[in-house]
Amino acid sequence: MFDQSATHPPVPIERRILRRTEVEAKTGFKRAHIYALMKEGKFPQAMRLGVRAVGWDSVEIDQWIADRLKERG
Repeated sequence: MFDQSATHPPVPIERRILRRTEVEAKTGFKRAHIYALMKEGKFPQAMRLGVRAVGWDSVEIDQWIADRLKERG
């Protein structure tokens, strides 16, 4: 068998800060549910960006989604 991982370097992961509307679009959850899950420790924590602005690490959100999909299978 031919191992492609040995010949192709891993694809770099784009890491960026997602704002709430993007997180809502990716997860299908609304604000209240996202914050409830964060409070229960079941969702990645938001980081403070400013006085009235928060964001989430895109890699953490993508991993959280991947983990939910694995649980399903």
